[in-house]
Amino acid sequence: MRILLTLPAYNEAVALPQLFAKFQQEMQLASLANAAVVVDDGSTDNTRGILDEWAPELGIDIVVHKQNRGLGETIRDALYRAAELASPDDVIVTMDADNTHPPSLIPEMVRRIQAGNDLVIASRYRGGAKVVGLSASRHLMSYGARALFTVVFPIRGVRDYTSGYRAYRPAILRRAMDVYGERFVTERGFACMAEILLKLSKLGPRISEVPMVLNYDQKGGASKMNVAKTVATTLKLMARLRLEGTGKVTVA
Repeated sequence: MRILLTLPAYNEAVALPQLFAKFQQEMQLASLANAAVVVDDGSTDNTRGILDEWAPELGIDIVVHKQNRGLGETIRDALYRAAELASPDDVIVTMDADNTHPPSLIPEMVRRIQAGNDLVIASRYRGGAKVVGLSASRHLMSYGARALFTVVFPIRGVRDYTSGYRAYRPAILRRAMDVYGERFVTERGFACMAEILLKLSKLGPRISEVPMVLNYDQKGGASKMNVAKTVATTLKLMARLRLEGTGKVTVA
């Protein structure tokens, strides 16, 4: 069983060495085998150089977009490549490449996958969770999104619909890819994470959440999120999926 770290990366040369060092340390402490898939989404800094430097140590499979395509296409390509490489007992872990997500959560997320869950979400809305260093506008957007998704698309046991820090059983991703094909991820921006969750929820997975401390004060580089645009695209996504219909799911 391996942990397959799966990252979308755009201009993350500052943050990646710190993230990789923390990930490597946690995997060694937990005696977990690991590899990685990273999609470089047209970076203009030294992201590719950092990936080449760390590739032998972490076993990084590097996918390169010659031009920036946005988070949606990048996480889609990362997940497809990870699902292609993963063995049935592996665990695919996605997180942000900006050093804000703590790799120390991975062993617990893996235990929950091994206990029978298909998807485990690192949540900002569970007891013990905390967000450090996030702007007031981003706080407001996050809580607003949570409230809307909970009302419009209730998934029992899920509170964080937009977190990019997740652990997946490979089988649930492969099933989604078979069912949805090219329509699995259609959003280009940050709304893609909610889209992935809502589409997976129709397949009847077991889902659980673990509390996360989001260290936004450790972020390497400036935020790439346009708050107003993300709000608009998220509302459009909700309207579209609502019209298409949603399935309910029983979760652990």
